[in-house]
Amino acid sequence: MERNIAPGGGEKVILYIDGAARGNPGPAGIGGVLFGASGERIQSFSEYIGETTNNIAEYSALIYGLERVLKIPGGADLIEIRSDSELLVRQLEGAYRVKNQNLKVFFSRVKTLLGRFKEANISHISREKNAEADELANKAIDDYLAGGKSQKRLEGIPEQESLF
Repeated sequence: MERNIAPGGGEKVILYIDGAARGNPGPAGIGGVLFGASGERIQSFSEYIGETTNNIAEYSALIYGLERVLKIPGGADLIEIRSDSELLVRQLEGAYRVKNQNLKVFFSRVKTLLGRFKEANISHISREKNAEADELANKAIDDYLAGGKSQKRLEGIPEQESLF
């Protein structure tokens, strides 16, 4: 479900994201939940993204989630991102360097997307506080492995075949 969140823009949104891979690399999925500033659920996503690493899945979830926020009618100027991936959060905060060449492509894409917001904050949260996004990421993998979901080529996410 999508809704107009800010007719004049300026509303804050909160994006919970998670990526999961079974094996490293292995079958991978992404999940996320978007909430308005007052806690109302705006939308969620659960997508199978093919075989990749957990770190690539985490970044893919963030890119996909940011792209979805930017497409919501009315948009949002302020975004708060919550993730249980310490690596992703610390890299975006600048506390950790991005050493992996493959992740640099994803990191650059995230930085570009974040630049489209007036303000963007990212927080590391516990897995327990990110349970719904985690469940959605794993559901995407489960559905694919059960034959009920196909791989989706995700807009805005760098080509994955060239990464391994």
